[in-house]
Amino acid sequence: MTLDHLKLILLLIVLTTFLSCKGQVKTEKAITKSDANSIVKLDEKIWSIYQDKKNSYWFGSNGNGVFHYDGKILKIYTSQDGLVDNTIRGIQEDHLGNIFIHTQGGVSKYDGKTFTTLQPIVSTLNQWKLDPNDLWFNFSTGNPNDIYRYDGTSLFELTMPRKNLKEAFGIEVQGVPFKEMNHSPYSVYGIDKDKAGNLWIGTVVAGAFRYDGKSFLWFPEKELSTLPDGRVPGVRSMLEDKNGYFWLSNFVSKYKVIEENGSVNYEKLEGIDPSYEPFQKRLPYFNSGLVDKNGDLWMTTYTGGVWKYDGENIFNFPIENGDTEVLLISIYKDNHGVLWLGTDNAGVFKFDGERFEKFELEEK
Repeated sequence: MTLDHLKLILLLIVLTTFLSCKGQVKTEKAITKSDANSIVKLDEKIWSIYQDKKNSYWFGSNGNGVFHYDGKILKIYTSQDGLVDNTIRGIQEDHLGNIFIHTQGGVSKYDGKTFTTLQPIVSTLNQWKLDPNDLWFNFSTGNPNDIYRYDGTSLFELTMPRKNLKEAFGIEVQGVPFKEMNHSPYSVYGIDKDKAGNLWIGTVVAGAFRYDGKSFLWFPEKELSTLPDGRVPGVRSMLEDKNGYFWLSNFVSKYKVIEENGSVNYEKLEGIDPSYEPFQKRLPYFNSGLVDKNGDLWMTTYTGGVWKYDGENIFNFPIENGDTEVLLISIYKDNHGVLWLGTDNAGVFKFDGERFEKFELEEK
């Protein structure tokens, strides 16, 4: 087994824990107005980054709670403060300014004073809707429900449309067989929205789906499922470029959605030239991505740094912390268009216009 194969196996094991969930338990606890939560340093394992409407930053760690930084004071909140779980998988904000912290154990809502755990509504109605103010979450619990929608009042469990996966992919498709993971092929890995507000959903091995509020468009491509050598990259990030093409967690293909005569379909096109030398040594898939103000794509790979694609040329930004290669988990664009990186071993990095530098708090 080569070193690259070992790295890819590690990537799969680490990133699939994005989706594990131990259940949701009702908790409420007020946060006292004291300096008890103040600290001086971020955790080294920061998987998610978010800047709220007040321009404060939130950093979600892989096991040590969530950090809040207002530009002056850094504070940490954990399960001791009412957070449902200390393993953070995402951070969002609703139109009212409430912060929603997606954890391995459920979703905590923070109103500025109190953490409240959202309780999912289990219903056979499968209440799919698409509203601009909805928040979406993915869990990997053992139940058959794959994705969750929060409408401002309730958290609804929803099930993805079931398809004939064997016919589509030519093999018997199975989910990821890790302990405490949802073994369903439809386990949701990525959730994004395009410019028109359509919801894009990436799964572990069942391909990708586009939901427009009325119907689903399914992308049953083999590259979005189990690969011929048995590896499972998963569809984790879906991007729309400046030309209206969609990139579904890989560099080798892009898709064009076609709407005509009342029907919706797609066309698959070649992405970045697969003979590009760096792709000969690695799986050409990205685990996180975004579009900058110029319409350029920025994509991260667990090892190998950050990749920028302007529609014609691709550029690589190696990320290092001393002699250690940084393991990348996420990329985020803040309110001012500044790019940030969340990592699995080196804290947070910030782009200065030329390179990504490790973010350190200013000494007071």
